[in-house]
Amino acid sequence: MEITRRDALKAMAGTAAMAALNRVRADEAAPAPAVAGPSGSFRHSACRWCYAKIPLDDLAREAKRIGLDSVELLDPAEWPVVQKHGLTCAMANGATRIPEGLNRIEHHSVMVPGMIERIGACADAGLPNVICFSGNRGGMDDELGVANCAVALRQIVGEAEKRKVTVCMELLNSKVDHHDYMCDHTAWGVELVKRVGSERFKLLYDIYHMQIMEGDVVRTIRENHAYIAHYHTGGVPGRHEIDQGQELNYAAISRAIKETGHRGFVAQEFIPARDPFTSLAEAVAICTV
Repeated sequence: MEITRRDALKAMAGTAAMAALNRVRADEAAPAPAVAGPSGSFRHSACRWCYAKIPLDDLAREAKRIGLDSVELLDPAEWPVVQKHGLTCAMANGATRIPEGLNRIEHHSVMVPGMIERIGACADAGLPNVICFSGNRGGMDDELGVANCAVALRQIVGEAEKRKVTVCMELLNSKVDHHDYMCDHTAWGVELVKRVGSERFKLLYDIYHMQIMEGDVVRTIRENHAYIAHYHTGGVPGRHEIDQGQELNYAAISRAIKETGHRGFVAQEFIPARDPFTSLAEAVAICTV
C-alpha cells in the first residue's frame, strides 16, 4: 500500500497503537531506559502524523522516556502539549501545503504573510524550524518554479533572520508518494538555497524520499550538508521500520550525518508495522552514533 501523510489516519494500524498505549499506561511505574545520543551528536525527533491514533500527550510522554528531544510537524495549539513533557517541536508546520506551495506567484499573497506569522509564533515558543513546500509542478518549468520560490522566500527570510528561526523546504519524492511535486531532487533544492542566500533558509533532507528519487544518500549528504538543516528517516520500500528489513543502512547514514557536524535533529518518519513504541525505540538506537 502506498502511504502518505494524507493517508495516515486510514493507514495507521489502530489495534497495534492502542495495545501499545495500554502497555504504556500499565507500565508507568517502570519507564523504558533512555536512549540519548552521545555528546556532540545530533538530537532525535519523531513525526507526529506517523502515530495519528495515539493521543499526543501519551506520545510525548513515551517519546521522552525513549530518549527523544522532540515530537514534530505540529500546529501551534499542540506545542504546549509536548513542551510540558520537556520536549520541543523541532519542525513546526508552516503555512504552505505539499501540492500548493511557493512556486506559484498567486499563492504568495496568502502564504508569505502566513509564513512570517508562523515564524514569529515559533520564535515566541522557542522552536527552531518551520517547514515549507514548493508545491506541485502542474506543467510549470522547474526553472520558473525555483525563481518563483526564491521571490517568496526572500520576503520571508528577513523575519526568519531577525527571529532566529530556520525555514526548511522539504525534499519529497514525486515517484511514489507525491506525484508532480517540484522539490524532488537535491540539486533543485540546493539551487534554491543558493538563490535565497540566507542562513535561515535550508533544506529538510528526507532520506526515504531521496533514496526513491536519486539514491547515493551518503555522498549526497556529505557534499550538500551545508544546505541541509534537518533530516527525516523511513524504511525503503514501504516507509516502515528502518531495521534490516529494508534497503538502507541507517547506522552508516547516521554516522555520515554526524561526521558533517550536524547538531540539529534527525526525525523518525516511518509508519510502524509493529508495536509503535518498540519500533521507535529501536530506530533511535540505530541512529544513535
